Amino acid sequence: MTDQSRDPAASAALLTASLLWASGYIVMKWGLEFFHPMSLAALRMLVGGLGFLFFIPCLRGKVRYRPGDWKWFALMAVGEPCLYFVFELYALTYTTASQAGTVVAIMPILVALGAVLTLKERLPANGWIGAALAIGGVVWLSLGAESTETAPAPLWGNFLEACAAVCATVYFLCARRLSAHYPPLLITAVQTWVGALFFFPAFFLPGMGLPESVPPVVWGAVIYLGLVVGLGAYGTFNFGLSRVKAGLASLYLNLIPVFALFMGVILLGESLTLMQYPACALVLVGLFVSRRP
Repeated sequence: MTDQSRDPAASAALLTASLLWASGYIVMKWGLEFFHPMSLAALRMLVGGLGFLFFIPCLRGKVRYRPGDWKWFALMAVGEPCLYFVFELYALTYTTASQAGTVVAIMPILVALGAVLTLKERLPANGWIGAALAIGGVVWLSLGAESTETAPAPLWGNFLEACAAVCATVYFLCARRLSAHYPPLLITAVQTWVGALFFFPAFFLPGMGLPESVPPVVWGAVIYLGLVVGLGAYGTFNFGLSRVKAGLASLYLNLIPVFALFMGVILLGESLTLMQYPACALVLVGLFVSRRP
């Protein structure tokens, strides 16, 4: 065990981020009953961007821009939240929150593969075996899905969620690079503000505006997504990422499908088919194999 793995503050931050991200699947699935996917993303980003205005004084005197880093900030923000939320929100209109949370479990493996390609890190044999098992489990999960009222096209939805995981991997690798030179608060703020600008035009596109009547509790869910999940999850994760290596931080993302499955069953009444339970187990086995010493 390394010194980094004994960092209690980083561990608590990464655990909190995983729990909050898992809850985001549940709240987004519910919010899509009232909002168009793009409008929901725009509202979420705007709420988060407004929330960050209160933290601007905390950044004074702590940021020293390095020439050329704008491209890493841009690539990070395009990966997530921009393209990530486009894929994820549309995915949740076709599949369940439980399945989406399981599909995104392949992200730690994608991060490892991305590190091999971009950082020239070596991935041992068990890493490749684990990756094959986890990806096979995701394919099995999707093929075993059945259409329901809340998941009309789960195969297509799970594919879109896999695309979201790829976008999140881009964010992960860029954020890890930037966290060596910039405070986590700044990285999270840039993500949120770029996302707000990216999704804002959705309010003016045909069929994507705000509905005429929305229950107050739904507006509370939007605030939860923008402040608690947006600021809280990304802020705590970027904090943890600034204190540990990317590979160690990605381990905590394995908890997202577990949290999402339990929340989906308990809060949304979702269920998996008999064929999908071993598929979920195969994903987790692949993740375990890939992370063994």
